Amino acid sequence: MLVGLHVTIALSSIGYTTFLFIRPSQIKFYVTYGLIGLTIASGTYLVVSTHSRLLPACMAGLIYLGIMSVGVVLSHLRYKRVAVKVYQHDQRD
Repeated sequence: MLVGLHVTIALSSIGYTTFLFIRPSQIKFYVTYGLIGLTIASGTYLVVSTHSRLLPACMAGLIYLGIMSVGVVLSHLRYKRVAVKVYQHDQRD
């Protein structure tokens, strides 16, 4: 059951990060960070509680973190670009 929850949280975080990239906002960043933290915490608990091999779990976790980091960085860049456009538009009024 915990494996299913872990996979659900991980897939939700990937989907939410995609949504974050499309429509960035500050609150969505916090939700994304929380989902990433929950995924790492549940994965760590699974490795410790099941005494599974550490290397495959860590490799999968590093790949997940890499993908999520790229998504969050790209979302930050997009968010800053949108914020600058809004600021420039407000300055013209």
